Amino acid sequence: FVASSTPSFLTESLEMAMEVENENSKLPCFSCAFDNQNGGRSFSAESYLTSGSLKRVLLRLDPSPNDYEEDVVEMFGFQWVTEMALVESCGLLFGLLRQQIYRLENLVQMSSSDFGQAANLHAEAESIRHQCIKFLHYVKVFIFRYLEPPKVENDGMLHPYEELEAQLPSVLVEELHALTMHMGHLCELPSSVLSAFTVQHQAKVFPPAWHLLHLHLDVKWLVLEVLHVLGEKMMRQVVYANHFINLTGENLTSISLFETHCGNLVSDLISLSINKYIKVRPSEALTSHHYPCTCVKELWILLIQLLDHRNKGSHTEYFWSLVNKTLKNIFERSSSSERMSGFETIQCKDPLSFSWWVITHLASLYQFDRNGNLDEKKQKESNWKFVEELLKKSTDAQTGVLEEHLRMHLQCCLTLCSFWGLNLSIITILWDYYSKNLNSCFTIPWLGLKDLVNISKTSLSMLELVKSCCCEQQIPTLYKSSNSYFIFLSILARMMKEEAENSGVHPWKQIKGRIYSKFHRRRMQELTEVGLQNFFNLFLVLAIVAETEDIVSRVLDLLDFLTPSSITVSQRALIWRSHFAFLLIYVEKNMDISVLAEKLSNAFHEKAKEFLVNKNDYTQKHSLWTLLSTYIDGVQEVFETSCYLSLSEEKLLNDGFTMLLPACRGAELSMVLNFLQVVLARLRSVHKRVSQGLQLGNPAPDAQLPLVAKEHHLAVASALWRNFFPYLKSQRMSQMPPSPQLADAAAGFTLLALDIPSKALSDLQPQPVLSMMQLFGWDDMVWPQLVSRYLSHLIQNSALCEAFSSMGYTSYEALTVRSWFRCILQMFIDQPTGMLAKTDAERTVGKSYMEQLTEMTRLVFKLPEVENILSKAHVEESVFKQDPKNALVQFIKAVGRTYSGLQTLPEKSAMVAKTLEYLGDVLKYVKPYLKVKGPPEGLQLTYWIIGCLVKFWAPILATSKAQQLVFRIVDCLLLPHSVLQQDKELPVALLSAIQESLPLYLQGLSFICCQSQTQGAYLNQLLGSIIQQYFGRFLPSSPTAPGAGQHPMLTALCSSITAPQMLRLRKTTLHVINENYLQFKGNAPPPRLASVLAFILEVLQRTQSTELCDISLVLPAVLKCMVLVNELQVKKISTDIVQYMVEGCQAGSGGERATQLTSVFRQFIQDYTAVYDHRVFSILETVAVLDQTLVTSLIPTITQSLKDSEHKQGLGRNAAQREAYKRLLSYLAEAGQNEIQKLENETG
Repeated sequence: FVASSTPSFLTESLEMAMEVENENSKLPCFSCAFDNQNGGRSFSAESYLTSGSLKRVLLRLDPSPNDYEEDVVEMFGFQWVTEMALVESCGLLFGLLRQQIYRLENLVQMSSSDFGQAANLHAEAESIRHQCIKFLHYVKVFIFRYLEPPKVENDGMLHPYEELEAQLPSVLVEELHALTMHMGHLCELPSSVLSAFTVQHQAKVFPPAWHLLHLHLDVKWLVLEVLHVLGEKMMRQVVYANHFINLTGENLTSISLFETHCGNLVSDLISLSINKYIKVRPSEALTSHHYPCTCVKELWILLIQLLDHRNKGSHTEYFWSLVNKTLKNIFERSSSSERMSGFETIQCKDPLSFSWWVITHLASLYQFDRNGNLDEKKQKESNWKFVEELLKKSTDAQTGVLEEHLRMHLQCCLTLCSFWGLNLSIITILWDYYSKNLNSCFTIPWLGLKDLVNISKTSLSMLELVKSCCCEQQIPTLYKSSNSYFIFLSILARMMKEEAENSGVHPWKQIKGRIYSKFHRRRMQELTEVGLQNFFNLFLVLAIVAETEDIVSRVLDLLDFLTPSSITVSQRALIWRSHFAFLLIYVEKNMDISVLAEKLSNAFHEKAKEFLVNKNDYTQKHSLWTLLSTYIDGVQEVFETSCYLSLSEEKLLNDGFTMLLPACRGAELSMVLNFLQVVLARLRSVHKRVSQGLQLGNPAPDAQLPLVAKEHHLAVASALWRNFFPYLKSQRMSQMPPSPQLADAAAGFTLLALDIPSKALSDLQPQPVLSMMQLFGWDDMVWPQLVSRYLSHLIQNSALCEAFSSMGYTSYEALTVRSWFRCILQMFIDQPTGMLAKTDAERTVGKSYMEQLTEMTRLVFKLPEVENILSKAHVEESVFKQDPKNALVQFIKAVGRTYSGLQTLPEKSAMVAKTLEYLGDVLKYVKPYLKVKGPPEGLQLTYWIIGCLVKFWAPILATSKAQQLVFRIVDCLLLPHSVLQQDKELPVALLSAIQESLPLYLQGLSFICCQSQTQGAYLNQLLGSIIQQYFGRFLPSSPTAPGAGQHPMLTALCSSITAPQMLRLRKTTLHVINENYLQFKGNAPPPRLASVLAFILEVLQRTQSTELCDISLVLPAVLKCMVLVNELQVKKISTDIVQYMVEGCQAGSGGERATQLTSVFRQFIQDYTAVYDHRVFSILETVAVLDQTLVTSLIPTITQSLKDSEHKQGLGRNAAQREAYKRLLSYLAEAGQNEIQKLENETG
């Protein structure tokens, strides 16, 4: 017999270590009253495992080296000679032991809920238990130290003590038997005692029932220890209980007692587990322990260690054998001969599930070593044979095990696989069951929707699901997350992997025949969609863990058994998803996919063709889309998973897409374009990584891989250009705004052309990047929504900028700015022209486009050319964050300021050319608005932005290069044919847009008129025409008309502009007003005269100045109004105008204005004195108050006019006229008095 494989020196050191550790320690006993923070130990320090008690027994060391060393030992209140007590008083001592147990049982019956007595009862019960344990430990120590091993019989006479000593082993067997009979079965204890297992341990004060229960556990274990130590001491000779045999005739030996006691103990522990199992749900089986407290757990471990230790040294029964017998007794009640004593009371409603549960938990206890520490690498004894029998019962159709129980059984089986390793018989049994039930859903009705998690929408999710079966899992969670079939697959995968890793021989070769043989033509045709799903899940698992190509080839052969006409759309979609899942396995294993990819892509081609043919048949199209979307998802997953795109992925991108794209609408098209973007981005990313690896010379796992990969990348690029790009190109100028994904995909192709230019289509060569930009970024006919999104992807791409620089293409930035101009100007191009309220969808689109323009604006402002202009114009960065329209205006202003700051002619000439390049054909951009006279927002934006151009770029537009643009702007925006037709009313929206922005045009044009060298006269004529057309349109019917607002020309005249510019505009405006709005028809005044005069007055008031043109063009007509019009409002406004002019001339007295003023008044006197003498004199009286000198200078003219009037009348002197004249002269101081004197002298 070998005690242990541990070397002797190590055994001795362990013994010494334990002797030191156990110095002054308590005697080992069961205790669940310990702090869980005790250094991470699973058991208390006093336990049989942690204290080393078990290890000493198994190693045949002194059970308690530090105890019972005195000559006298106290037990049960008496002193005993240590070396002789057991020989001399064995029966007495065991009697005292039984007496103490009886005392403790009485305490249990006496105990009450009186808390005052609890501490005393606890102390007394603990003392009794301690005495009992102490005695049994003493028996163990006595046998080890003092019992002599059996001697060879001799004929000599023995000393009486020696005779007693020789009989001690037999007496001990009898007494231990009597003790076990006295203690009885655990399951027979009153429920009040058994309930003590659930007592909380924190208080450290326990009822007597707790002590009695744990004493039972101590006694049952210590009896086994004593019998084992006795057997070892007797050198494994059988000890017969002679006295007992003589009395009863029954055979009783140390061996039979040990076995019987073990059997009873296992039965007791199983009965405790059954009581625990009653409250366990199947879903919680693996997380619910089979022991009521840690002491029972420890007792199970002690049994495992002791029985398996004994089994190694002899042919005694090992642990699993004893457990199996006990469990069989639960199944086979009818065989009374197999029953163990006292076990009849055990009742179990579901012995099968209970057996699975208890065996799984017992198997986990094999992880504990002799010290009670977890050792997961420790070799574990398996119990496969019995488990196979359980599995056969679980999968027996006659047994009819429900899915809710079967899941638990297989969870237990999977757990056991992790403990025990490979057993192909398990696979065989399970496969026999599941092969017959492939069409089952394996659901649990009461779990509801939670039980449907195994339905996979994509090939990747399908693969991830089966991959979860092939890796380490949280087995307790599988009950709700997987069905029993998936747990079977997990068992299958674990078996395949572990055996292949451990032995190098793949078990697949042993079971492939069994699996394949279950699938024949009829069986394949019987599979429902659920059955197909289970079929694929099985082979996906096998493809992952076994021979992938062999398995996939067999799957394809098996699928050929299916009748094509009987396959539903959802079944075919499932087949396609599964094919892609196999492709993903190929990709993960770095295997070429060409064969399977071609098979799939050919099927896709056919379905895409049907999709195109049936594009107007909604029902047929919908069912086909189910398949096509499955294909698209699958291809995308392959591209996203493939590391180098070197496995023939291009085979998946065939010309089926050329038929699919034109037939797609809405969400379908969006999905395909999103897929295209993913593939483009993935190709570029992988190609860049591989190219960098080649440049850096990084060694790849396969030296040829980068070169092979590049070849495949060229093939993928070629397939993308050939099968996708023509559709994108055709959609640039579609009737409706294209989807945003179109722009994204176009940008992706542009960057692909940058990375792999050689594979772009021939019509894009030799510079495909430039061709792409011209097609999608700079073409004025492409939808602005597409352009803005497209360019936003590319503006800041440094590689693209470098490419254009290397081409020598300098217009890249200018053309991009031009497109930005157009995108902003055409931001309302797709909106309805009416004033109808927008729908939510239109608002969303508008908001989305605004966000896109804001981003584009931010990026454009980072272009070097634009940054340079903004910095020279000292524009703050906050402009970048503005609304795109305002940002554009700021840019226009910045360009104007930058131009004005230039000094040399070449710089200015270059700037003009660059500016015109920025603009392009700006009127073409806004033509759609003008054509339909709407929408209002579009017209407002058009007139405002181009008005800003005319005003702030006036110096640029004044140059000969740009003047043609000025003429076109005037013709298209301000003087179109519809405006010139006076009898036609202009649309309200158009008139409103012109009214708001007209000042910008007038101010800009007036500057251009001043600057132009060659076309000044014509420009001035245009300016006059504009004023003539719009002055009257915006003039209110009367000065006080409601809602009239400020006249745009008043705004233009009163803004801060340069003096020449202002003078030109003022002169032209007043000339037009004089010619067209102040001319009398006979004596009849012109229409809206008060409004015209009010306009003139406001100009004078706001400018606080009087110009020569005011006097020459306006004053004669105003004076005429004062004479001929009696309307009070006209007289009042006219008087105010005259007052402003006279006072204005006074401010600049002595100058040209005063001379001009005098001339106008002289002519006025000559024209009107004869007929309207009183009114003329009244007006002059008013003027005299303002400027006496002016009127004084006019005295000769007035006098002469008076005389001429009298002469003409031929009636002599006109007294009334002269009196009125004298009244005027009386205001003129000395000069007036002198003139009065002259007139009187003439009279006299």
